[in-house]
Amino acid sequence: MDFFTILSEDKIKRAIGDGEFQQIPGMGKPLQLEDLSHIPENLRMAYKMMKNGGMIEEGELKKQIKTLEDLLVVCGEEDKAGIESQLSERKYKLDHLFKKRNALTSPASAYYKEKVYSKLT
Repeated sequence: MDFFTILSEDKIKRAIGDGEFQQIPGMGKPLQLEDLSHIPENLRMAYKMMKNGGMIEEGELKKQIKTLEDLLVVCGEEDKAGIESQLSERKYKLDHLFKKRNALTSPASAYYKEKVYSKLT
């Protein structure tokens, strides 16, 4: 073992001895594992990384927006108001996600900003 491994192990053992790990949320409870059986094995790590980065929520919102837009085209007049309300709510949530991440203000994504907005409107 190298020096840093020994040092790390020593600090962990000292923290356990001092009781620093006693108040951890979920201590003593079983882990809640996700069922990833619906995701191909070679894509699971990428899925987890995207989910932890909040990208899955964005993808789900985009799917919902697309579905609502498709529904708007084929629905009757009596259902339009409700669907438009849901659509504007989803677009607001997606816009809020983009603003929270500063996804569309960085120089790297400035080129795609108009393309993304044109797809959403």
